[in-house]
Amino acid sequence: MHVAWLGKKTPFCGNVTYGREVTNALLDRGHLVSFLHFEAAHQRRAEQRPQAEIVLPCLYKSQIYTLPSFESRKVLTRSLQELTPDVVHASLTLSPLDFQLPEICQALNLPLIATFHPAFDRKVRTLKSSTQYFAYQLYAPFLARYDRVIIFSQAQRELLIRLGVPPEKVVVIPNGVDVEKYTPGPATWKARLETSRLFVYMGRISAEKNVEALLKAWRAARMGDRAKLFIVGDGPLRSLLEQNYGITDNVLWHGFEGNETRRIEILRSADVFVLPSLVEGLSLALLEAMACGVACLATDAGADGEVLADGAGIVMDTQQVSNQLKTLLPLCCEHPELTQLLGLKARQRVLAEYTLSHNIAQIESQYHQLLRMPTVGYSYRSWASS
Repeated sequence: MHVAWLGKKTPFCGNVTYGREVTNALLDRGHLVSFLHFEAAHQRRAEQRPQAEIVLPCLYKSQIYTLPSFESRKVLTRSLQELTPDVVHASLTLSPLDFQLPEICQALNLPLIATFHPAFDRKVRTLKSSTQYFAYQLYAPFLARYDRVIIFSQAQRELLIRLGVPPEKVVVIPNGVDVEKYTPGPATWKARLETSRLFVYMGRISAEKNVEALLKAWRAARMGDRAKLFIVGDGPLRSLLEQNYGITDNVLWHGFEGNETRRIEILRSADVFVLPSLVEGLSLALLEAMACGVACLATDAGADGEVLADGAGIVMDTQQVSNQLKTLLPLCCEHPELTQLLGLKARQRVLAEYTLSHNIAQIESQYHQLLRMPTVGYSYRSWASS
């Protein structure tokens, strides 16, 4: 099967990781994948690109949204005409082009599937979560015109259905992690950081991730020399927070880590992984930590609470995160038998429900259903098994 994948290549974020993992897995299963992504003119380089990689022009892109250039629709339409894929899969980049894709693909007689990433707080309590809720309201009428919409949790599905997306089009396929790569194992970071108990946050340093709440709780809990907090990531709030929390608090700042092997080594070394987010979709970093057998503390933002339910981790409310962590951090520090048990259960949960292989099998199933589906007004090309 030939899949035209429209997604993000840079800057690094969950959408980029999702696209890389899924397209690599599809290639491993023998499918042909053409990768279409946005790139601004000043970022383009003269190096030769893979034949299956197509650049769409844009004026600006960030970890959150993309602003395409005026000719991007023409480039996309022409590229899809030349590629003649069996299916188009858009890992939506919060771009105006997202709203035009159904019209483009229907004109080209191509089945269209979307993965919808925006994070949310299921209780819609904060200004940030209200902003995210607006994104769902904005997108819902257009998602109703896609042939399938993949989201990560039942709560997201219910929200989109309430906003008018037909139930038969909305499919819950959680993120998946490569459990052959992300595994428990020996690691050296605790020795390198000279600590016996290591707590890790890995992700973007931004308002919605609520890292400051973790740092306030860490200081208030007076963890002392018993443990260290390792912050792995970068973002707009890093410089400010790093000025206020540092080595005197046993807080260590690593910055962005682009090397996957080192990220796995850090997770394997961790005793506890903490995710204090106010809004989420389904955190891949959380799933990766769980797959590495790390005890996890996370808020019930997005689908993260579902992942840790029934004893696979400790779930916090998105309100008063610092107060909850002020109690939980010392508890996890002083009781290694508790964190070992939580880490074991976390790994078991991922193996049961969140493996990449299961994720890809479900996505393939959606492709097959679309290509065999009778349509009104136009018909998709028949699919030949690959």
